[in-house]
Formats: sequence, C-alpha cells, structure tokens
Amino acid sequence: MDRINPRDKRNVVLLGHHGCGKTHLIDSILFTSGKIDRTGVFVTDTEEVEKNRNASFSLGITGLSHKGVRINLVDTPGMAEFHAETVNGLYSSENVLMVINAVSGMEIMTERFGNIAKELNKSIMVFFNMMDKDRAGYEDALEEIRETFERTPVLLQLPIGNASEFKGIVDLVENKAYVYEGETGKFSVEEVPADLRDAVEEARTKMIEDVVETDEVLMEKYFEGEEISTEELKSTLRKAYVENQIIPVLLGSAMKNVGINLLLDTFVALGKTPEEADNWSAELVNGGEIQVEPLETEPLVGYIFKSTVDPFVGKITFIKIVSGSLKQGDSFVVVDQESTEKAGHLLLADGTKDIEISEASLGDIIKLAKLKKSAVGDTVTHKDRQLKLKLLEWPEPMLSKSVQPKSKSDIDKISNGLSRLAESDPTFVWEHDAETGETVISGLGGVHLDIMVERLKKLFSVDVEVGKPKIAYRETIRRKVTAEYKHKKQTGGHGQYGHVQIEIEPLERGAGFEFVDKIVGGVIPKNYIPAVEKGIREAMKKGVVASYPVVDVRVTLVYGSYHEVDSSDMSFQIAASQAFKKGMQEANPVILEPIMDVEIFVPDENAGDVMGEVTSRRGRPMGMESVGKGISKVLAQVPLSEMLDFSSKLSSITSGRGYFTMKFAGYQETPPDVQQKVIVERQRELEEE
Repeated sequence: MDRINPRDKRNVVLLGHHGCGKTHLIDSILFTSGKIDRTGVFVTDTEEVEKNRNASFSLGITGLSHKGVRINLVDTPGMAEFHAETVNGLYSSENVLMVINAVSGMEIMTERFGNIAKELNKSIMVFFNMMDKDRAGYEDALEEIRETFERTPVLLQLPIGNASEFKGIVDLVENKAYVYEGETGKFSVEEVPADLRDAVEEARTKMIEDVVETDEVLMEKYFEGEEISTEELKSTLRKAYVENQIIPVLLGSAMKNVGINLLLDTFVALGKTPEEADNWSAELVNGGEIQVEPLETEPLVGYIFKSTVDPFVGKITFIKIVSGSLKQGDSFVVVDQESTEKAGHLLLADGTKDIEISEASLGDIIKLAKLKKSAVGDTVTHKDRQLKLKLLEWPEPMLSKSVQPKSKSDIDKISNGLSRLAESDPTFVWEHDAETGETVISGLGGVHLDIMVERLKKLFSVDVEVGKPKIAYRETIRRKVTAEYKHKKQTGGHGQYGHVQIEIEPLERGAGFEFVDKIVGGVIPKNYIPAVEKGIREAMKKGVVASYPVVDVRVTLVYGSYHEVDSSDMSFQIAASQAFKKGMQEANPVILEPIMDVEIFVPDENAGDVMGEVTSRRGRPMGMESVGKGISKVLAQVPLSEMLDFSSKLSSITSGRGYFTMKFAGYQETPPDVQQKVIVERQRELEEE
C-alpha cells in the first residue's frame, strides 16, 4: 500500500452508551463501502466473549477508503467499567462520533465519555441511530447536547418518514433528498418531497444561522441579505467543527443502512486530519516539558493504546503515530519500559483483513507483533528524543476478587496471564498477597473482572476459582500491661534459659511498632537484646485474637535474667515471644479493619439514597458537594469489607449512572459484633489451611 498523505486520513472513535448500536454502525459502514457483504457480523467484536455476550468489552479497530481518504474507525465499549478502553480510543483519534440511540436520547455513558472527549479538546459530531424505531426522535436531545458540551449542535439533516416508515434523509447543506431501497444501502437522489419543503426550509435557515454565527464576515454578509453559497457554507461548517465551536448532527439507521453514505461523506468533508490535531504535552526523560507537534518532519512519537494476545501470533500492539514516521526495520524505544524494539511487519486494519505497509506516517494506526516489553499507556519514541506523553489520571480500581488456579500446575501460568492482561488495561491490577496467600485481581466492577477472568481462561488456558478477597485485618491492644516469661529447659549437656520482663502499650493508629531497651546493670547482656526484639517481631506476625498481624504497639524491655552457660539467642527469642503473647492476652486486644476514603458521584436525586446506603454499611459520611450538571459528590469513610459489593448496589440505586473511587485511609477498631464474625470466619480459614 502506498504512503498516504496525512491530509487524506481521518481517525474516528465511536462513543456511546451500551446498546446504542456503535458496532452495528461500523458493520453498516463497511457494508456500504463494499468491505463486507452483509451486516450483523460485528467485525470489531473479535473476542469470543464479545460474540457470546453480544457486547463490546474492548477497542475494535478497522479501516476503509472512501473518496480517496483513508478512514480508521475505532469502536469502544459503552460501559463505565471499561473506562480505559474508551479513553484510549479517544487518544487514538482526532474525531469523535457520538452515537445516540434515537429512542433513548442522551444516556449517561454518552454524557460521561463525551465530557472526557470535550476535556481532551476533541472535535465531536453526533449520529442519531435507530431512526427507524418507534418513538425515535432527536429534537429534545439537541438542547441537552448544547448544555452538556457547550458547543452548538448543528442539525445537517432531516428524516424522510418516521419509525418503520423511515426511508431517507434530506441533506440540508445540499438541499437534496436521499431515498433508500429497503436495507440494501442503495439510494436515489431526488428533490425534497413536497410535504417536507416547509420543514426543510425552516431547518435549513436555522442551520445556516448556526453556521454563520461562527464567522463574523459571513454573518455580516448574511444579515445584509446576501446569499450564502453552498461552498461558503461547507468551508465555514468545517472550520467551525475543527475549531470545536459546533457539533454537526446527522441521522440514520445502521439496521436499515440508511444515511451511512452521508455519514462517510461527512467524515471526508468535515473530519479533522492528523495534521490539525492539538499538540500533546509531554515530559522529556532527561528533564523538562515539551509540546509534541503533529508533524511528519518531527522525530517519531507514538502512543500504545491497545494490546491483545493472539493464540497463534502472540502479543499484538496497536500504536497511534502522533508525530514523525516509522519504517519497517527501524529501531525505536518504548520509553516507559526502557526497551529498545525493532519494527517488523507494519499492519493496518482494513475491513476484516490487515494490509502490510513499508512505512507508517503521521496519523496512522498500526499493529506490531511480538514487542519484547510494552503496555497500554506507554510512549514510543525515537532513541534520540525520549519523552513520555502526558495522560489523564486513570481511575482507581473499585472492586477486588481472589483467584486461585484449579490446578497447581497452573500457578506459573496464572502469573504470566495476569501480567499480560494488566499490560492491556491500566485500570486492571493484580498482586499476590504474601500475608493472606491469595492472588487478588482488582478492576472497575464485576463485569470488568468477569471479562478478565474469561480472557485468562481463553487466552492463557488457566481455569480459576473466583472468590471474595480476604480482608487484611490487623490486631492491636487498648491498654498498657506488664508481662514476664522465663524460658527454662534442662536437657543433657547445655540447657536453655531466657528470662524477660516487658511492658506493652498501645500507640496511636498508624504508628507501627516501637521497641525500647531499658535494661540496666547488665541483667540481660547486650548481645541478647536483638534476639528479644526478634522474638517479639515474630510473635507480632500472629495476634492472639484471630492470628492477624499486630500493629501500633510499643514494647519496652525492662528486666530479665540470664544463665552464663544455658542462655542463647534462641532462648531469649522464645522468652520474648511468649511474654508478648501472654501480655497481649491481658491488654484488651482488638481487631482492626481497613477503612477507605470513598468519593461517590451520583445524580442529585439519588444522593439521599446513596448517603443512607453508606450509613447502613457502617460508613461515616464526610460531606456532600455539587460538581455541576445535576451530579453530587458524596464523601465518606467506609470499612473495606462493606465495599466489596457496593458497585452493584450503587448501579441499582442510580440506574447505572453512579460511580465511585476509593483509597486506603487507615485502620480502625471493629465493633464487637463485627469482630465476632471476623473471628469465626478466620477460624474456618485456618482449619481449611
């Protein structure tokens, strides 16, 4: 494939709430362009789990040519739990197509991801899909689009027919009617139907006024009564779109293949090119900040926005060329991994296939196989100018589950698989907790983790059992005590002798452990003091209430004795350990539980219910504040054990519109009833081990 000039490239990411028809729309685009012979195959849903569940859980990438322009299409999930996939889709593209279900109107995920697109200063256009359905419409949503994105929605089309009678589109710019033959996508260009002429004239006047308002010269000409030519209208419309003053609005039906050709024409006529993208802020590895300009003459800069594992090929990495170019055989650096790589086969997704190219240039979205080290979110650069692109902060994982391989022979495979999955999604993390002996995965919700487990099974052939993670409880004491223990054992030859007296007292929360030596007069030789501390530290690994680690105590060694022959380090370790356990029993011990700082974002009308839910989970509300556009932020501190199933409850309360973040705040004492439940559960765990 010959090199394509950046001005003849359009990268478009499709955003929209789950179920709005993004994936079907891409099929319709490929069908209209002749890349596939039927719709409904869902080309961009490449994973088996996506096909089985009829939903997108990852980015899907394809491409085509239309009127001499290369168009890359990036499909995204429509669920909050796959936040990283959607945001990386935004990073990959200069143009955003918000797909709106014409029956449901503006839905929460469309709004949330659209606001991120606005924050990233992306150019946005809207496609009202499913115009062939009962109760389909767009008028009510236009004002909502204006208020949400603070850009003027400009309606470029009117429908011909309603619901099942929907059969065509009036192009308000060209003032022509497109009438379609069934679901074939074939159309005829006709005069505007007589019964629509008044509505078309009114809508066209409104469109012209919306467009000329963005250009002072054209506005003056219009209000002086001069006619605005179609070419003037088109050029001003494009300029206003590229400058993010307007949101062009189009109509159609992916199911009936109505309006798809006009959508493709709009990508070509209005779409922002890679050369017109904003500069991308970056930090140089050797210090300082820099603006990466979208120029082919600059050194290579790329962004890794997707990573997959192919059972036959291995790891496949998707890179957006942000600046410069990359030829086959070139070396480059994955900066975050400090890894020098070599470009092998450069592939472009095209319909259902890949095209190999000899050089990738500005704006291209390429696939590379078998990079040694790389992860989604990494920056790719020329070796002589290494930098890291600045990104938005990724949300903290909200839900955790434990995973255990069903076969002991899969222990190594599970670590490899989870590492590879973590490389593909910066909101998915895993760790092996040495304290609890569990492998714990964390993500943005139940579906997110379910899909990751499914991928673990399918891609890495690891079958796992999934459960709730164990909470990392702690133990401490509530009063000061003195404890003494004498370890004395006589056997043949040398015996064992160690004698210590210690004071144990509570410290403030989070203080950890403090050991104080107050031995005077040499009653315990100094060479045995470290053994005493070591014995205490060993004893603290398992407390006396439920065998959880002990924290926030000060232990002072105040007295003891030794035997010149029988004393040893081990004797004093045993004495200190037993003295600590004995003292802790008498020091009013208690179990501590981890507490989380939680921020919950909810519609204003649900704030009271959410506050009540937090309180019912032993949470402590810390306040509430408005963040605008009908959304409130509830601040609270809640025990971690009460947050494990909060995500699904919040979704139920807010009809999927609420979300939350949480971070570890510290430990606090458990109430007596909770402590008893923890003890019973812990005893069961220890018996099973």
